[in-house]
Amino acid sequence: MTGAAREVGLLGVPLDLGAGRRGTDMGPSAIRIAGIAQRLHRLGITLTDHGRVATADFERRRPRDEKFRFSKEIQHTCVRLRDRVKQIVLAGATPLVLGGDHSIAMGTVSGVAAASDGPLGLLWIDAHADLNTHETTPSGNIHGMPLAMLLGRGHPTLLAIGEAVPVVQPRHTVILGLRDVDAGEADRIRRLGVTILTMKDLDERGLSACLKEALARVTTGTAGFHVSFDMDALDPAVAPGVGTPVPGGLTYREAHFACEVIAETGQLRSLEFVEVNPILDEHNRTGKLAVELIQSALGKTIY
Repeated sequence: MTGAAREVGLLGVPLDLGAGRRGTDMGPSAIRIAGIAQRLHRLGITLTDHGRVATADFERRRPRDEKFRFSKEIQHTCVRLRDRVKQIVLAGATPLVLGGDHSIAMGTVSGVAAASDGPLGLLWIDAHADLNTHETTPSGNIHGMPLAMLLGRGHPTLLAIGEAVPVVQPRHTVILGLRDVDAGEADRIRRLGVTILTMKDLDERGLSACLKEALARVTTGTAGFHVSFDMDALDPAVAPGVGTPVPGGLTYREAHFACEVIAETGQLRSLEFVEVNPILDEHNRTGKLAVELIQSALGKTIY
């Protein structure tokens, strides 16, 4: 192990209210069943399991606004998540948050940023930009809005999750693996100046060069960085159990390489894996892969 976190606080967020398809609420259980605790213990990591964050039950809710679905319920979950993540950081551990749909990142990143002694870098590994707001969303699903909120754009209901607005700065933020962007998001990317490394960039320049640029962005002038890893960043042939699959994503080896290089920086402050959907998976392949990638990001090496 090199560059590894020695104390990790594990927290599940069984939320699927932000997604367009049901099932990501079972993602934390799928990753737990795949043996995340046992694997991290074998790496010599001191793991404290903080259980789960309470979330609203989909079956007992109906969205009040189809263009901004379950906004209040998601806000309440993310505020609870923010406070618990903040306490994990202040206790000296590295938060490992298991989702749940990607809307939970609003709570995770807000909690880490609130407990940091300087600006927080953000590496967003995702097929999607997640830069929609209630004004540009084509679906009303909030899992397409968290990065906009973290950068200070969006509805006051979501902006209230952060202890500061914005939670992170565009110059410290990188989206890696992008390959599916809505029209409103493309305009916002140009105006914000966030660093974007698409799959085309990775093909043209190579993953190693792109990672070098990304990690320089999220570590320069920051107190460390957070990784928000959406499993749909991987190609669906590798990770079939995700709600919004997009062909042409990261390969198995590329994803591991990225996580290994992240660990080598020694500046990883926190980590979340989201959008595992067991309903759409094959024998928990995606949950098992998440466990493997988490190990690599937390310092597992070949020897």
